[in-house]
Amino acid sequence: MVNDCFKVKSGSALSGTTTVPGDKSISHRAVMFGAMGKGTTQVRGWLAAGDTEASLATIQALGIQVDRHSQHELTIHGGKFQPPTGALNLVNAGTGIRLIAGIMCGQPFESVLDGSEQLRRRPMKRVITPLQMMGANINGTNDRAPLTIKPAQMQGIKYNMPVASAQVKSAVLLAGLFAKGATAVVQPGPARDHTERMLSAMGADIAADGDTVVVRPNGELRPMDLTVPSDISSAAFPLVAALIVPDSDITLTGINLNPTRTGLLDVLKAMGADLTVTETGLEAGEPVGTIRARHSVLKGTQVGGKVVVEMIDEFPILMVAALAAEGETVVRDAQELRVKETDRIAVMAGELAKLGAQITETPDGFIIKGPQKLKAATVYGHDDHRVSMSLSVAALIAEGETTVMDARCAGDSFPGFAETLAGLGAHIGVEVLA
Repeated sequence: MVNDCFKVKSGSALSGTTTVPGDKSISHRAVMFGAMGKGTTQVRGWLAAGDTEASLATIQALGIQVDRHSQHELTIHGGKFQPPTGALNLVNAGTGIRLIAGIMCGQPFESVLDGSEQLRRRPMKRVITPLQMMGANINGTNDRAPLTIKPAQMQGIKYNMPVASAQVKSAVLLAGLFAKGATAVVQPGPARDHTERMLSAMGADIAADGDTVVVRPNGELRPMDLTVPSDISSAAFPLVAALIVPDSDITLTGINLNPTRTGLLDVLKAMGADLTVTETGLEAGEPVGTIRARHSVLKGTQVGGKVVVEMIDEFPILMVAALAAEGETVVRDAQELRVKETDRIAVMAGELAKLGAQITETPDGFIIKGPQKLKAATVYGHDDHRVSMSLSVAALIAEGETTVMDARCAGDSFPGFAETLAGLGAHIGVEVLA
């Protein structure tokens, strides 16, 4: 097997202006929702990464024509789905499989949703249960993929989510488009609202009132013409790198500043980060802008409650920031991290320990006392893009040259990650291993 590793050295400040790839969450939704729209949807700035390519291949397997003008520009000819000839392969895409499950429950044909061994380990009961409550005929293998979905008449329900989750909320709302009557989802706290924003722009009868979102089936969805903003979850890596590497000063442009996604910025500011955020306009109904990050003396902080949902993907890189901060950082209420692509608490603690870090794991988070000095070592990405990239940023403050094995997975969400950091002045290179 051929794979890539990153070779990372410390000692070089980051500077300059750049951007990061398109938002992964919005890119998933753009192809799925565009496929449901009646007419032609134009998408620019689309994220061409492992997870989103799996969603694109899925709608094509359902008979939807997609014209690809470039890697990041698509024309989607929305319309009626056709029965697939085999299982729909979502590869590693957790968002992809959970959202398409809601859509497939409303189709008049059988489908099977599957993916990699990694995806098959991820919990699906959280979407199976509410969809079954709506009358959907959906079943998993021990509540995991592969998921088998057969035609059924669904009824709208009021679903009180036990845990805030944009993926679960979206699956139920999407199924609600095909159900009889209204479907309401009550959230226990804030979760990403990309689905509501995009469906509203397409003419869906959907409205939010406090923590409750209600959708009513009202016929066809309109096609879209949108530019996908840059992903703040990807921006997190160069931002934290700039904060912890001495003398660094970088600016990122066109970043999605949706308030349900900016929890990390709030936490970093509470730690004393020198961040300047400037909103510049709207893209695809989402606020966008620039973020300037300069090297900062960070201080430990306490993280828990509703902000956890607003930054659930950013905790691996927060661990790295906490190692460079003075004092104690305590994270609670983040048990969701244990059922991501990996158990991100355990994997990050274990790999950072190879660099000399001392991290105390708790059932729902971790405790880090800093600042800690790191030394170069060989670490592993565990086929988890956010782990791989977080370890690479940690290596920028580790004495010597660190090798990050299994680095190709960074492309699941951030194609060109190493090249972007190198363009800002970081000592990072890609080595191909046979």
